[in-house]
Amino acid sequence: MKVRVSAVQMKMSWDIEDNLQKAEALVREAASQGANIILLPEFFQSPYFMQIQNYDYFELAQDVNDSSYIRRFQKLAKELDVVLPFSFFERAGNVFFNSLVMIDADGSIVDLYRKTHIPDGHCYQEKFYFSPGDTGFKVFPTKFGKIGVGICWDQWFPETARSLALMGAEILFYPTAIGNEPILNHDSMAHWQNTMRGHAAANIMPVIAANRIGQEDEPSENSSMTFYGSSFISSEEGIKVKEMDRVSEGVITHEFDLTAIGKKRISWGVFRDRRPEFYEAINHMDFSE
Repeated sequence: MKVRVSAVQMKMSWDIEDNLQKAEALVREAASQGANIILLPEFFQSPYFMQIQNYDYFELAQDVNDSSYIRRFQKLAKELDVVLPFSFFERAGNVFFNSLVMIDADGSIVDLYRKTHIPDGHCYQEKFYFSPGDTGFKVFPTKFGKIGVGICWDQWFPETARSLALMGAEILFYPTAIGNEPILNHDSMAHWQNTMRGHAAANIMPVIAANRIGQEDEPSENSSMTFYGSSFISSEEGIKVKEMDRVSEGVITHEFDLTAIGKKRISWGVFRDRRPEFYEAINHMDFSE
């Protein structure tokens, strides 16, 4: 089974309708290049509001069953016959999550995933807004393969990728929002890419990451972030086959033969030779005794 995948890279503003229109145009561009699965960045509907704590931003959340954003992209997926992993700010009653729905090529919602790992740091204050996800990891069966998804901070954990692989994923997607570290004064781009390329190589499956670009400011609290783009597609061996720069909007696309990769995954033996009975250490936080 040959599948063409695409990552979208874009800049966001507080004109939400403009963001949605831009995302739709870029999805159409990717589809015109033959893409079957098209990944948009994390929270592409708005700027990354989590760099500060502001109760007003809770008004941006939408119910999964009554989201105008989701309905709009369901129609788009059906029109273009493409699969769209769709990241959004979810309100579930009085609880809020960093979530994703998988929209299949017929426009239906396959299932919902709520982000497992929630970061908290300067300019990444997500614990203020989101409860930890309660869905567990999800693999989505779609028209174009079994898709595993982690959302942004999930991408730093090898346990996420390995769990998704063990659950039957054939390909991994990570919508993300990552940029400069104002306090650490550190450029994490290479570290970020290398971590996920390791997931690809260790699990013998492609990894696709979509990031945002541009400077986003919160003048009321003198806060600013610059997102470094560098969206990329990695082969099942951890080799970058496509990559965007740090400042451009656009799409990248690449084709994979999931059947051939599946045979390689079996032949390599890393799943055959696992010894989970000796992995107890990863189930513990405290090794003081």
